[in-house]
This record gives sequence, C-alpha cells and structure tokens, in this order.
Amino acid sequence: MIVCVCQRVSDRDIERHAHNGCASFDELQMDSGVASCCGRCTDCARSVFEAARSAAPKQHGIASLHIPIAVAA
Repeated sequence: MIVCVCQRVSDRDIERHAHNGCASFDELQMDSGVASCCGRCTDCARSVFEAARSAAPKQHGIASLHIPIAVAA
C-alpha cells in the first residue's frame, strides 16, 4: 500500500530500507523522502518502519557472516 502519497513511498519500500540497514527514521526520510512533505503519513510511516526494523535480521558485522567450514574426516 502507498504510505506517502506525496513522495509515492509504499510500505514495501519502507520495509526494504529497514531490511537493508537503514538505522533510523531520519535516515529513512533522507533516503526515501517519506513524511517530508505534508507530514500526514508520519505516524503510519514510522509504525511500518519500526515494525520492519524489529523483524529485520540484526547486522553484527563480519561475525554474522555464514562461512561454511570443511571438516576433514
């Protein structure tokens, strides 16, 4: 669904930003323009962003990489 009509930002756009490491709502606004024009979508956009951030896998740098290890028999 379209969350921000002014900037044509959907809930999927917001979720994609959150899952790709967008760290804050301010950063989301800078990247997508959501809630930066009339402001009527701010509450909905913030809610979608927070829900997506809490569902996103946590990024912990290189330690979170899955590297298969071969075990010699």
